[in-house]
Amino acid sequence: MHELGIMTGVVDSVSQAARESGATRVLKVTLSVGVMTEAIEDALHFAFEVLTEQEPFFKGAELVVNMIEPKSRCAECGNVYVHDRFHMLCPECGGIGRLIEGREMRIESIEVDIPDPE
Repeated sequence: MHELGIMTGVVDSVSQAARESGATRVLKVTLSVGVMTEAIEDALHFAFEVLTEQEPFFKGAELVVNMIEPKSRCAECGNVYVHDRFHMLCPECGGIGRLIEGREMRIESIEVDIPDPE
């Protein structure tokens, strides 16, 4: 399950960025994950829960995962098209497509609780 490794990196990165900003708690993490990474959305949620359940800094934090469908540009005709993991040939000419979306893995946003300065 490579999702545990992925989420370990996400939790570490989020924790570091949030603490450096003076946050007292992480409220929400939003990820964009390409389907071609073969990460399973439910497994990402499970890994996030396991990694954060005993961490007060993440108490009640929500994870939002936006799965990005594969999109390719045909090397022959230039057509841009969305496809699944297994059918990458251009629907217009049958040419081979070059993947332009669907392999990403990025933290889109982090919502945190930052106390008011007094």
